[in-house]
Amino acid sequence: MLQSATAFRREAEHQRTDLALGAERAAATARARLESAVVMLETLRPESVGLYCVPRLRNLVDRLQGYEALVRFSATGRVVCASGSVPFESAAVGGDWFDRLKAGERMVVTRAPPGVFSQQAAVLTAVRAERPLGAFDGAFVAVIPLSSLRPTAAERALPNGAEVAVTDDRGRLLTSTDPRAFGNLETGWTRKALKEGSALFHAKDAEGRNRVFAGAPLAGQDVFVLLSAPTQGLLSWARLNPIMTLIMPLFAWGLALVAVLSVTERVVIRWLGYLERIASIYAKGRYSVRPLQARNAPWEIRNLATTLDQMAEAIDARDVALRDNLAHKDALMREIHHRVKNNLQVISSLLNMQQRALTDPGARAAMSDTRQRITALALIYRALYLSPDLKRVDVRLFLEELIAQLVAGDAPRGPLVRTELEADALVIDPDKLAPLALWAVEAITNAQKHAFAGRGGTLRVRFKVDGAESRLEVEDDGPGAGEDAVGQGVGRTLMNAFARQLRGRVEIGPALGHGVVARLVFPTPEAAAPEGQTRVRQGSAGNQAAA
Repeated sequence: MLQSATAFRREAEHQRTDLALGAERAAATARARLESAVVMLETLRPESVGLYCVPRLRNLVDRLQGYEALVRFSATGRVVCASGSVPFESAAVGGDWFDRLKAGERMVVTRAPPGVFSQQAAVLTAVRAERPLGAFDGAFVAVIPLSSLRPTAAERALPNGAEVAVTDDRGRLLTSTDPRAFGNLETGWTRKALKEGSALFHAKDAEGRNRVFAGAPLAGQDVFVLLSAPTQGLLSWARLNPIMTLIMPLFAWGLALVAVLSVTERVVIRWLGYLERIASIYAKGRYSVRPLQARNAPWEIRNLATTLDQMAEAIDARDVALRDNLAHKDALMREIHHRVKNNLQVISSLLNMQQRALTDPGARAAMSDTRQRITALALIYRALYLSPDLKRVDVRLFLEELIAQLVAGDAPRGPLVRTELEADALVIDPDKLAPLALWAVEAITNAQKHAFAGRGGTLRVRFKVDGAESRLEVEDDGPGAGEDAVGQGVGRTLMNAFARQLRGRVEIGPALGHGVVARLVFPTPEAAAPEGQTRVRQGSAGNQAAA
């Protein structure tokens, strides 16, 4: 462990040195250009320029490649002479570089102000001009385009994928081989590079990738070279030694473990997963699937698969028998309901014959009421054997047929009665439907006797399901005789009795405008939603039935 740690630190130091040297070699062209510019500017003494300053500077710019302009500034910061590409009204007063030269610095390299000395991005290299006694006498400036300072990443010593840039003293890019490889860098690396000679740090590039950066001064304290290289992977030499020393024994143990797990997977786990899938298929009721692939498994797995196969066959045979028994039971129940309905219709027909033979109006009315109650019971059994579910009936459909038969049976003996039905969907069992139907028969019969006798009218039936409470209303548009119109005899007694069976209450009173409304309010029975409905107690209202 100590040997690996020592080698790691030594390799990190070598990496630091190699990256810094590689960055300097990649920027050799830029360094040579800046150094030659400084040498040239130092040779341009005021006396060497003379009266023909402008032609001489222009001649130098034309003969020397890589220069945009040469400018001579006075001690006050005004342009004394310049090559033709620089306007004479340009001033250096207020520029940080001029103040630094005036303060005593020999050379300053900085980014040229955009649009003043050059129309393209450029670097301004300035050298202090002095009089014979050393007094400040302005500056000589060379404007060098950044395109001529662009470094190269073709150096063989550089890592793969490395990019090189030239920056100012604040770390801002002057030129680079690929700007995407740099991004937002930390601000203190230039000070560290000036102090220690080079700076090595890690950061993210413009695309968010981790990279290692190495920077070093390029020209004085104003221009720096910065190298950006991809972060070394886990198998780099600096980490290979501790990996080989520490992890290889663990890797050998892991390899043996993987070999054991692979054999276990092929011999045991794979077949257990196959049997688990077969069992999940059986859990969904598909017993026709057989574990045929288990024939190639070890004998323990084959025995387990055979047991599952036998179990599936037994369950499949039992399900077939149960389905046959249920189908036979449903057929018997439908037959029973059908016969009960037929028997009740026979009784209703006999009562109808007996009613025609009676001459007493009271007896005929009592016989008619009894016949209508029997008709309602017969409709219940008819709805049961016609329903897909033999145990439940849709109240809305049942009320449509009940009202139609009650009103149509009384139509030949009096004026026309128009019916309107508005009912929510609710599916309930016959135990709840019977008292509900008989209550409706009594309410409709009372309306026929007291509201529509001799005059006709409109019968409105509303069935509403409002959460935990349901309402059945029977309303007529008769003369509105109040509660006395319902009577206090057998009909009212039966209505109260049917309401108590449903744990509800009866409300009878005048309707809006005129007429009487009989209302049955009872707790909504718990029932499954009918076929085609999505909720139990919320149905669409507005279905109309006309008799």
